[in-house]
Amino acid sequence: MTREHVGSGTEWESDVGYARAVRTGDTVRVSGTTATDDEGAVVGVGDPYRQTERALANVERALAELGAGVGDVVRTRLFVTDIDQWEAIGRAHGEVFGDVRPATTMVQVDRLIDPDMCVEIEAEAVVEE
Repeated sequence: MTREHVGSGTEWESDVGYARAVRTGDTVRVSGTTATDDEGAVVGVGDPYRQTERALANVERALAELGAGVGDVVRTRLFVTDIDQWEAIGRAHGEVFGDVRPATTMVQVDRLIDPDMCVEIEAEAVVEE
């Protein structure tokens, strides 16, 4: 099995032992991704729409590094700290995926790794060899 992975450059990846995204064959899996900028600062504190938008931009960048794009995404999982914000989060998700319409799950969690984070997103994509 051929295996490629990309990182985001954070210290967490080596400490915890994970990659931002992994490609095996025609499948790309993106780890839980949050709304952080290139320096690791949280973007959109207190704004679930903005955090979703930034997290998805980070997902899209990881996909591109492994030869995939938004149109290849077949599954997303959204972990949110306030499910009452589902409309804003869903709107940002819909703006990115439009007619792609991946299978999607949104669940509320007690908290994320940083209290300023309110959205974390995983994605799976299938690309043609």
